[in-house]
Amino acid sequence: MPLRLSATHETNQCILPLRQEVKKEFTWDLTALFKTEEAWEEEFKKLSGLYCEITRFQGKIGSSAKELLELLEFQKKLHQSLELLSHYAGLCVAEDGSNHISLDREGRLQALATSLETTSSFIAPEIQAIEDQIFSDFLADPILRPWSIPLQRLRRLSSHTLSDREERLMALSHPSIAGHEEVFSQLTNVDMIFGSIQDHRGSEVILTQSSFSSLLQHTDRKIRQDVFTKFYTEFSEHRFTLAATLSSSIKGDVFYARARNYSSAIEAALFEDNVPLSLYDQLIKAVRSRSDVLSHYYDLRRRVLQVPELHIYDTYVPLVTTMQSHVSFEEAIDTILASLEPLGSEYVTTLAKGLRKDRWCDRYENKGKRSGAFSCGAYKGPPYILMNYKADVFSDVYTLAHEAGHSMHTWYARNNQEFQNYNYPIFLAEVASTFNEVLLTEYLLAATKEPMMRAYILNRQIDDLRGTLFRQTMFAEFEKITHTAEESGEALTLDFFTKTYRSLLDCYLSPGVFIDDLLELECLRIPHFYNAFYVYQYATGIAAAVTLANEVLMTRNSSRYLDFLKSGNSQFPIETLLRAGVDMTSAEPIEITLNLFERRVRELEELLIGKHTE
Repeated sequence: MPLRLSATHETNQCILPLRQEVKKEFTWDLTALFKTEEAWEEEFKKLSGLYCEITRFQGKIGSSAKELLELLEFQKKLHQSLELLSHYAGLCVAEDGSNHISLDREGRLQALATSLETTSSFIAPEIQAIEDQIFSDFLADPILRPWSIPLQRLRRLSSHTLSDREERLMALSHPSIAGHEEVFSQLTNVDMIFGSIQDHRGSEVILTQSSFSSLLQHTDRKIRQDVFTKFYTEFSEHRFTLAATLSSSIKGDVFYARARNYSSAIEAALFEDNVPLSLYDQLIKAVRSRSDVLSHYYDLRRRVLQVPELHIYDTYVPLVTTMQSHVSFEEAIDTILASLEPLGSEYVTTLAKGLRKDRWCDRYENKGKRSGAFSCGAYKGPPYILMNYKADVFSDVYTLAHEAGHSMHTWYARNNQEFQNYNYPIFLAEVASTFNEVLLTEYLLAATKEPMMRAYILNRQIDDLRGTLFRQTMFAEFEKITHTAEESGEALTLDFFTKTYRSLLDCYLSPGVFIDDLLELECLRIPHFYNAFYVYQYATGIAAAVTLANEVLMTRNSSRYLDFLKSGNSQFPIETLLRAGVDMTSAEPIEITLNLFERRVRELEELLIGKHTE
């Protein structure tokens, strides 16, 4: 599809429509989950009256393979019901967070889910208490073959599972110990007031957590600087509280790791997916070793922007700002489908039908709708996509491709695995979505001859790689350092956090970027730090995606990649990727991605540097 380019223009701010005013064909079709709200209530009532029956298995799980199978199938029935109820309730809130009926529905369901989890807390300890020989005999019984993978995964956790009573105490204590996350959310999203700034037209713009990122892309450097300063000044006012909150989060991670007999918090986080600790360290080492390519990009940015020194608030504004695209939602679908043709007709036709006829996607913004985008799929139901698509925001085409990758991953896994094996782990989740973005970039570069549009596409991929590979690896290193400090008895003070973070900023950003003192406070505002040892998976995910995309584009054979999508959670993620042709235990995928970054920077430099000299 040819991209229509026009001069950058200002768009009129329209009043958002109410949910009921949005055309039906632009919304997702939730009747695939429940035909009516009354049907949801009936299922909720059914589950509420059924889940307590699981206690009839207590004390009997290890008596026979037949008894174990009956338990597992009954639990599966409960979980399938809960999944359907959860997806419907969550999607209704996402489409309109002001709907009190949807909010009430979700609140009641959360309470039910907690009760189900507490009532079922005896299951894991009892399975893990089965004697080794008896457990082996159970696994050898053909009736348990569909359950062999989840049983072996659960059994693997036996040395880190506590007694029934201790597990109940751990479940009861979690809301209190994890309270720091709610404190952080309330403080940063509700209590903190960032004020406002004047834009280039003299209009007042309210500065919020949401608007901060978009304002940092403003072409007026004075506005970017003011936004950065005002934003972090407010964080500075609360820095001691935020440091105490982050310290509490880290202490909670260490507590859970020690309580469950792990040697460290990072081992506890990586153990369930059988990810070796060496992979984490290898990622940091590989990315650190190529800081020169990142410095090259920052130097290019400084020259293109024609500033004497580059500050962090200069690193988000697009380098190509004189061109803007206009791509309708239907045109975006056409473009994405064309870029994904190397994956074969089944993939393309299924996605096309889902996005159009079957109404997987809720397309446009409405009043009360959740911001951003996501994919959300159940075992019995479509893999829905939430978008807030804007035709004049070219990055939304990429966002749709990204979420479509998640949805098709879910579609393939669901259609090729049993319920207990379909839900792939986070380690694999970002691979399929980022893979689609890589194919889209390659397609657009091949189809686009206009130099500034090519530069825009290159710049976008460079910044994605910078934000995902370099930045998330820096975050991962910060998490490792801070948790190790707590485990060795160091005091997690504000001074410790800011000095640690400053040293990482100096490593990952210098000498290309001037480090403002306020930037040290960035470590206090990253929500992912309250879900530690998660962010490294963004970096490994993009490396795996780039490596897989390279193979598909070079060989024009997508069979191994499609097998990867079909595998779901039927193997540990490292094994799954290895079968697809990516060895994440080696540094090769990271190096391939770093090489792509370096090559893209040089391509962008060739396009832009002639127009911007010292």
